[in-house]
Amino acid sequence: MPRNRRDLIVITGPTGEGKSSVSEHLANRFEPSALVPGDSFFAMIKQGFVLPWLPQSRHQNTVVIEAAAAIAGRLTDICSVVYDGVLGPWLLPTFVLGTGLPDIHYVILLPPLEVCLERVQGRVGHGFSDLLVTRDLYEQFANAVVERRHLITEPGDHPAELAELISRRLDDGLFRYAAF
Repeated sequence: MPRNRRDLIVITGPTGEGKSSVSEHLANRFEPSALVPGDSFFAMIKQGFVLPWLPQSRHQNTVVIEAAAAIAGRLTDICSVVYDGVLGPWLLPTFVLGTGLPDIHYVILLPPLEVCLERVQGRVGHGFSDLLVTRDLYEQFANAVVERRHLITEPGDHPAELAELISRRLDDGLFRYAAF
């Protein structure tokens, strides 16, 4: 059912957990809506790009996250926004501050590691397939300090069902996050 909200919903997690598929289904639940693919902001850097999982990428990642946050936050003036991207809790305060909003909804998809590895390994036509980085990123999310209410640990074989689950929890305010 369409909803007339103007919220910013972040769907995040390590690679291979299904955030893009779930984000697409979730964005289609709102009228009007926008889907902001976080990876596209990193793709804008053509020369001098530093792989975002490397330690020397910290400044680059912060700048890119701030830019993405500004656009996602601004779009809430006209529609609900679903942000699809790797946004660990370690960058969450930076992102929320960059949105200019008092709060957002923050959802981490974190199925079992084996599910993520299998999905990454089975990708066809996708630019990312590094299993070691997938494992490392998974561990970063799994070990991050974050309230459990922000986590969805079901494997999510059906993105539409996960979008429905998220939508119900949005109504209860369970994913709400304020930076300060």
